[in-house]
Formats: sequence, C-alpha cells, structure tokens
Amino acid sequence: CLCGLCLRGCRISDAKTLTVDVPGMATTADADKITKALAAIGIAPDKIDVDMKGHKLAVTYESLNLGHKNIEIAIVEAGYEANGIPALPTKAEPDKK
Repeated sequence: CLCGLCLRGCRISDAKTLTVDVPGMATTADADKITKALAAIGIAPDKIDVDMKGHKLAVTYESLNLGHKNIEIAIVEAGYEANGIPALPTKAEPDKK
C-alpha cells in the first residue's frame, strides 16, 4: 500500500524558530504592529516571543508553509528593519526623497 509509505516518509510538520533582530522595536505599540503584520501571513500571536529589551523576536513558524524571508519581509513592510533588511516607509511616513 502506497498510503503507508507516504505516512511514514512524508513530512506533515516542520516547525522552526527564527530569531529576528528588530532594532526599531522600542514600545509595546511597535510589538503590536509587528504581531499584526505577522498575523496577516498566518503566524498566531502565541508563536511570537517578544524581547523588547533585546529588540528581538523569536517566531515559531511552519516551514512547509512559510519561509524565513516571508517573516522578515512582513516586518520590513510594517516599517521596521528586520535582520539587517531596511524598513520600508509606511503610509504614515512617506519617503522623504
């Protein structure tokens, strides 16, 4: 039976944890904004561990559904630098060039 082979050999889950440096995260409002941005890509708030003092997040995610770059880009698009990727200007703060 091929079904039995698939159940033993196929990966159903592959949870990983990504640590993200977010130097601009200084307040709980910042953390809430980032949490909301990550929720938009399917990461539940209970999968995010915020270290406000260290300006870091530990994000547990399902790597079969998302890549670590998806997480970093969601944070960048929310207006925060993430692991050295520069923040994109948000609608509230237009690019001043």
